[in-house]
Amino acid sequence: MLGLTSGDRVLVVAPHPDDETLGAGGTIARLTAGGVEVHVLAITCYPLPRWGAPHDSARRRAEFEAACDVLGVAGRDIAWVDDERARHLEAHLPGLIRLLEGGHRLSLESLRPAALLMPTDGAVHHEHRLVHRACYAAVRPAGAARHVPRIVLGFDGPEDLCWGARRPRGPVVVDITGHARVKDKALACYEGELRGEDHPRSPGRIRAIDTAMAAGVGAGRAEAFTPYRIAW
Repeated sequence: MLGLTSGDRVLVVAPHPDDETLGAGGTIARLTAGGVEVHVLAITCYPLPRWGAPHDSARRRAEFEAACDVLGVAGRDIAWVDDERARHLEAHLPGLIRLLEGGHRLSLESLRPAALLMPTDGAVHHEHRLVHRACYAAVRPAGAARHVPRIVLGFDGPEDLCWGARRPRGPVVVDITGHARVKDKALACYEGELRGEDHPRSPGRIRAIDTAMAAGVGAGRAEAFTPYRIAW
């Protein structure tokens, strides 16, 4: 898939725990089932509080660990938890770029992944846009000075597709039909973050988004990505 084979590594950078599953859970499950080593780095489980629920970093981490186990993720971590940098992410953007480049055990230099999955630009949430900017800077071409993945793809969140419909979904489509149940099981781990059926984060809406994308390629369910680099 995507030119990746067993033994290759993929790094997924998520703004918060759950974004990796919401945007690319089926793709992650398909990759790990094929022997590709997937690592997920969530940047922060801040801000306080969303949806009227109190901030609980321990719960968010437990949900993240459970979802990653379901998806078959190898390495996983939340970079900035209960940290002043997480409260003012934009002010610490240079530090985040350095962290992604080589300042973390799940960084580009440490893992040297063949592919990076990151948030797309133009996301609804400003934290997602900031993480996109940091990832985009971290994978800029730099010759032999720094590792650059040969595949860089952006994923959307459900809010981006329901509330940010001004731009089309990305042209790279991954058939996740055979792994959709794994994605659904991983989503169920995020009980504290999913919403009722009238919300983009509801399980029904997420399945509907996947089904709509799949219709264009003759599949049952699919996820779409925006390509920033594809080279092999």
